Amino acid sequence: MRLIERQALVGGVWQEAAEGRTFAVLNPASGLEIAQVPDCGAVDAQAALDAADLAFKSWRKTTAARRSAVLRRWADLMLAHQEDLARLLTAEQGKPLAEARGEVAYAAGFLTWFAEEGRRAHGSVVPSHRGDARIVVLKEPVGVVAAVTPWNFPLAMITRKIGPALAAGCTIVIKPAEDTPLSALALARLGEAAGVPAGVVNVVTTRSPADVVGAWMRSPLVRKLSFTGSTATGKLLMRQSADTVKRLSLELGGNAPLIVFDDADIEMAVRGTLASKFRNTGQTCVCANRILVEDGIHDRFAAALAAAVGALKVAPGEDEAAAQGPLINAAALAKVERHVGDAVAKGAIVLAGGAGHQRGGLFFAPTVLTGMTSEMALAQEETFGPVAGLFRFKGEAEAIALANATETGLSAYFFTRDLARAWRVAEALEAGMVGINEGVISTEVAPFGGIKQSGLGREGASEGLDEYLESKYVLFGGLSA
Repeated sequence: MRLIERQALVGGVWQEAAEGRTFAVLNPASGLEIAQVPDCGAVDAQAALDAADLAFKSWRKTTAARRSAVLRRWADLMLAHQEDLARLLTAEQGKPLAEARGEVAYAAGFLTWFAEEGRRAHGSVVPSHRGDARIVVLKEPVGVVAAVTPWNFPLAMITRKIGPALAAGCTIVIKPAEDTPLSALALARLGEAAGVPAGVVNVVTTRSPADVVGAWMRSPLVRKLSFTGSTATGKLLMRQSADTVKRLSLELGGNAPLIVFDDADIEMAVRGTLASKFRNTGQTCVCANRILVEDGIHDRFAAALAAAVGALKVAPGEDEAAAQGPLINAAALAKVERHVGDAVAKGAIVLAGGAGHQRGGLFFAPTVLTGMTSEMALAQEETFGPVAGLFRFKGEAEAIALANATETGLSAYFFTRDLARAWRVAEALEAGMVGINEGVISTEVAPFGGIKQSGLGREGASEGLDEYLESKYVLFGGLSA
């Protein structure tokens, strides 16, 4: 099956942009062009929306069992083409092949999970307040969903939205990130082969997101927006949704703390920090952004982490031995360079890396900094790169205060062997997700999402399906004999 698609999918038809424009998709490791895809605009966005609205009328009436079967076939096809999808993903996104293969499996897991959950979208019968009446609560699909997805997990961030939307009976229009549209188009091609009806899933590629997403935000046909991306963009979309009162799922930025207490297993903490901080070259929304290390073990932990980071192989993702790939684009590289430069200028010490990698281009050497303070840009902003900044603290109370000193609250991590402390700290941390003695916590079976300015709603788990369902109260009166 051909997986590299060069056209948008609208109403079951693979097509060019209405105005004929295209843009190039580049390999971040080499800078070479992979393909040209349509640069769609407002006309294409409206066509996709009209197709989704038409398809919703029949898809919502499709049985849960049939919707489940389609999602299962789709997941099976993803796994059958795991290697091809992984290589395509690595080519346009840059992550090492081992991580790309893992993402394909992770993404397929959302389709499988929601294929099962969709069959359990139970309503309820409520004991009535009157003897001659009965109360029923029905679960119904929200309607047409607009999904805007990021480049760092171009398959998983889509299936995390498609899975519950289709399982609930919704249809969807998708605007993938302009850096990684090929993975989205390949996924749509497999969905078509799995039996997704025309118009149920539509993918509109564009280099002008304001034109496409703006058309969706203005339209009352879109009943829900699901967005994964920056907090600033999420706030903008939230404002744009107000006029038509759309339901919102917003998974926004983070500034995750990772705390290493002095009773932690240092070897375990180093492994967990590597997994959390350096996965996908530090380009995940749940990456540890601030590493807080208790004074008593700070120097030992810092030395062990620097040694481990120094051993990471930096190479194009296609290299099977690669542990770190390139950053996604020049803007991402510039931000990493700015954060490191700012920290060093304000007194931070470089233990590993600290500069662009000898490979050049978008590669940056995995970095460990000590002597970090709250005045540094890295403490206040999400770096989204392979830089571990270590902050020294004394005592549990200071650790919690430092960890919570941010406007965001997506994820948090800590390492301890004290069970009482584990409960205390987990409850005290202001985050939607907490990992204890673990650096990777994402799974389709648990609710994913944040608090404060990290967003609204949850994805995955049973909560993820609820985001796409409305509860309708029905009262049957006049039932007396």
